[in-house]
Amino acid sequence: QVQLVESGGGLVQPGGSLRLSCEASGNIFSMYTMGWYRQPLGQQRDMVAVITSGGMTNYRDSVKGRFTISRDNAKNTVVLQMNSLKAEDTAVYYCFAQLDRAPMSWGRGTQVTVSS
Repeated sequence: QVQLVESGGGLVQPGGSLRLSCEASGNIFSMYTMGWYRQPLGQQRDMVAVITSGGMTNYRDSVKGRFTISRDNAKNTVVLQMNSLKAEDTAVYYCFAQLDRAPMSWGRGTQVTVSS
């Protein structure tokens, strides 16, 4: 199972930007579908953005046009660039990896707080 380590969370004012990174272990990173979920306090965990091994992307509607997901297979890294952040983006953000229909692997999460 792949190991995932997230970084880049923190406190930012509304309208600001943050860049989340997720580094994965292993040597078949390029074969994985990667992405991010988020979980606001007391709420369920929901998909934010996904990028397939072929580079296709998908976003939840509320972040389209503000968030961008990308991957660097040479560095085993997936990045979530978050712009125009809103208070409702506040959550713990989790990186995931999935190979075909195998169970998803998860990182430990990184807190993103958007507040003035």
